Formats: sequence, structure tokens, C-alpha cells
Amino acid sequence: MVFPMASAKPTTVTGYINAAPPEAQKKLREMRAILKKVSPKATETLKWGSPVFEENRILFAYAAYKSHLNFMPTPSAMKPFKTELAKYKTGKGSIQFPYDKPLPKSLISKIAAFRVKELREKDAKWM
Repeated sequence: MVFPMASAKPTTVTGYINAAPPEAQKKLREMRAILKKVSPKATETLKWGSPVFEENRILFAYAAYKSHLNFMPTPSAMKPFKTELAKYKTGKGSIQFPYDKPLPKSLISKIAAFRVKELREKDAKWM
């Protein structure tokens, strides 16, 4: 998390979202809802200061930054969606979604669903 914290570090995902700048909170809530819908059996926790979903292993993580939301579904989960991700800034296993544009909810759902399937069928590691 790269934004200044008003108080102590958050200890829950809700605390993380509530501590984020207002422009980030809406996107964080949207991302959380998408990921919960795709992975209802997963548990939510904070790792490295960022929200993660886990199902025996980490499924995916997301984090708020100054001007964007970072979604980290792993490199293998991004590969099948390379064409659709071309218009976004990506890293090895992460995708940046700027706050000033709507979240691509169906794309996030498809990537997350691929990652859940990959984990359940192949026990695929996170990174």
C-alpha cells in the first residue's frame, strides 16, 4: 500500500479499504465483490499489507496505489488474456486499472475464474 496511513496499519481487508483514499475505496470494493463472487470458498486476509484471497494457496491479491488499483492474479492466469490485457499496464503477474476508468468487471471475473480453476485442478502456485 503506497498511500499515507492516518493511523496504524490495517489488520483486516475492510480496514484496508476504509484506510484507502476516497478515489480508491470504490474500486477496492468493486474488486473485492468480483473476487468474492468468483471464489466464494476462499478466505480473505492481508499479506504484505495487501488484501489476498486464499484457498489453500494464494489465489490473487489486489492493492491500492496513488493513481491505480493493482490486481495480481499470477502470470499464468494472465497469459490466456494477453490480447484483452494489451490496453492495460501490466507487470509480470499484475495488472493496473486506473481510478479514472471503470473496472473491466467481466475481464477481471474471467481471469479470476481461470486462476481458481488452475489452482483447484493443478494446485498452481501463486507466483
